[in-house]
Formats: sequence, C-alpha cells, structure tokens
Amino acid sequence: MNAPLASPPSSREDILTTGTSAPAGDAPDVRRHPHTLAAAWIIARKDLAVEVRTRSAFLSAAVFTVLAAAIFFYTWDPTAVPAVDLAPGVVWVIFTFSGMLGLHRSFAGELSDRAIDALLGAPISREGIFLGKALANLIFVLAVQLVAVPAVLLFYNVDIGWTGAAMLAGITVLAAIGLVIVGTLFSAMAVNTRLAELLLPVITLPFLVPVVTAAAQATVVIMNGRPIAGAVAWVRLLAAFDLVFVVACTLAYPFTIER
Repeated sequence: MNAPLASPPSSREDILTTGTSAPAGDAPDVRRHPHTLAAAWIIARKDLAVEVRTRSAFLSAAVFTVLAAAIFFYTWDPTAVPAVDLAPGVVWVIFTFSGMLGLHRSFAGELSDRAIDALLGAPISREGIFLGKALANLIFVLAVQLVAVPAVLLFYNVDIGWTGAAMLAGITVLAAIGLVIVGTLFSAMAVNTRLAELLLPVITLPFLVPVVTAAAQATVVIMNGRPIAGAVAWVRLLAAFDLVFVVACTLAYPFTIER
C-alpha cells in the first residue's frame, strides 16, 4: 500500500525543519500600488476621457472666450486706447473667467453616485488625486487658451511674431499652472457647499491677482515690441508663485478632503 502524501508545512518552523517551502504557484498575489505620479496620470486620463466624450465644459468655455473677445472688441474705442494696450488685459480677463468654467466640474462630477468615496478608498495617495485633478484642469485650460489667445490677436489685429508667440505661450503655461493649482484646491473645498458655483470664484480670484498682474505686464512688453528683458522679472514672479503654491496646495489637499 502506498504511503499517504505528507501535508505541506504550515508554518515557518515546519519549513525550517523539513527544508521545504510552499510551491511557487501558491504564493500570494502581491500587486504594487501606483506611486503618486502614476496615480496622478491615471486620474487625469480618466477626467480627460470623460471630457472628450461629453465636450460640454470645453465647448462652453470656447464659446465664452470668442463671445467675450467679440464683446470687448465692439465696445472698444480705437481712438482712445491703442489695440496693443488693450489686448493684454482682454486676454487675461478672458483667461481667468474661462478657466473658472472648468474648475468647478473637477470635483462636482465625482459627487454623482458618491464616486468621490470610491476615489478616496482607492489604494492611491491623496496627493496623487490632487495632482491628477490639477493636471486634467491644466490641459483643459490650455486647450481653451488655444482658442482664446488667437481670437484676441485676430480681433485686435496684433502681430507679435514667432518669438513673441513663443514667449506668450510660455507665459500662458505658467499662468495656467497658477490658476489650476489654486482653483483645484478651492474646488475641492467648495464642492459640497450649497452655492459652489458662486463660492469658487469668490475665494479663488483674490489669490489669482499676482498671476493675472504678472502675466498681463509681461504680455504688454511682448505686444509692444519692447526688449524681452523687460518681461523677465514678471516671468520670475509667475514661476515663484507656481513653485510655492504647487507645494503648498499639494500638501494641504489631504487635510482639506478629510474635512
């Protein structure tokens, strides 16, 4: 008669005694959780996929930018204010308010069916959630500016050349980072309030004064054809604002969302 098969060792002591171990196929399935940047990209890709399918926020913001540029143009007296003096202010006013249209939907969409609870329960860091939301908002704002800036330049017939266009693109990116990093944090704070659409601009706009001021002053230098060195100080201010608030808002978000 065949001897009965020995049962596998059930403890670390049995393994050390018998010199055997559990088969490789019986090892637990250990999956690594995505790190912060990988999680941020997953969140951003999800939000962008939703926006591509619906296109509601982008189309609303794009139509708003064109209408705002047209209204500013047809209420402008060219004999009173030159186009190169008025256009920078128009660009950044439109930039600020069109960006606000997309910031609210960043967390408002997660309230449906309590999707925010599933997001917070996912095995990813809170910082990854915040950076992913901010990245999706940044891409949204930059896409809207691809419509807004050429519309203003066309209406006011301002020629800035290729060098000026490259400088303006860099300023727009820096300003967009400042807008979305602050706006995303306040969007998370205001999303559960009764008047979130009204509260978000009220608490966000005061923090955007340095961003809009620096961006507008740098744009004036570019559109007037002055030496680029005159815009360096304003660009440094934008970069410093972005650096400080990216770090501060990312660290503050986990405490905000828990409240």
